[in-house]
Amino acid sequence: MAASAAVAVSLSQIAKMIDHSLLHPTMTDREVLAGLHMAKKYRVAAACVKPYSIPVAVDVLDGSGVLICAVIGFPHGNSTSEIKLLEAEEAVKAGAHEIDMVVNVGKVLGGDWEYVAHEIRAINDAVVKRGAALKVIFENDFLEDEHIARLCRICTALPVAFVKTSTGFGFVKQPNGLYACQGATVPHLQLMKANIGPSVQIKAAGGIRTLDEVMVAMTLGVTRIGTSSTVAIMEEAASRGIENGPKGFALVSLIDPYN
Repeated sequence: MAASAAVAVSLSQIAKMIDHSLLHPTMTDREVLAGLHMAKKYRVAAACVKPYSIPVAVDVLDGSGVLICAVIGFPHGNSTSEIKLLEAEEAVKAGAHEIDMVVNVGKVLGGDWEYVAHEIRAINDAVVKRGAALKVIFENDFLEDEHIARLCRICTALPVAFVKTSTGFGFVKQPNGLYACQGATVPHLQLMKANIGPSVQIKAAGGIRTLDEVMVAMTLGVTRIGTSSTVAIMEEAASRGIENGPKGFALVSLIDPYN
């Protein structure tokens, strides 16, 4: 039988862990607009959008306390450093408070750490200079533990605001020929936590769809969750008696619910 523990948490604390994802390539303008209003309703931490959606996000979320997070080099990180830098600068200028940037995975796997560090540094400097924060997406499904640990150390040395597990679109070919994405896993979150400094936070993204998954991530030191399942998570929290007050708590199973 798995062990469990009660964790004190309120609905607002759960909401402020969530970056609501509006990143699927098939999303229409109408769907993005509906998602922004939902993010505003639940007062999540941020709405995560593609760059062209920043203006409508500004219109909907102004004064709501919900931040605008824009992705760049998304989802594969293959743009040149110069294009990523321009994209980040334009996103912040348009109204983004946070930038989620995908590393050049091929450069990471090839061990070109000078390139990787220079790119992260340039974008972080530009974003911070304009009053925004950078989250660096590793795409852990493609990486070995040594790559994840090295990226954490690079991000800590700069430092960036967040390291992030996945885009949610890092699909790996399986033995049966189908493609699948694990996204955030407990071992990877533990590895990232062990290799970052106190000024760097962790965003877990990819496959997080339930309240239990959110709560396990919280117990591991994660402060942000990237998910498109915000409504389901918040409704589950309310149905389990979690409130906006000191009485709120969740019973968390101390196992890896992601596998």
